[in-house]
Amino acid sequence: MPTPTDHTCTHRPTCPGPGGLNREAARIVASHPEQGWSLLCNGIVIFDDTGELLPDGQVIAPHRPTTPSAA
Repeated sequence: MPTPTDHTCTHRPTCPGPGGLNREAARIVASHPEQGWSLLCNGIVIFDDTGELLPDGQVIAPHRPTTPSAA
């Protein structure tokens, strides 16, 4: 069984690891919209409020944009 720090992605191209700046671009491997979260290939749990739980247990606070985008 992989440990939480293993990055065992088999996708091509490989999904970004949990430590990368683009970590949210990994593929969803389990989705639970009724509960408000999804599991990414790199072991990150992302939440509908844009918060994250990294494989090492670190919590990333929600980070939605605070200013409206230009239309």
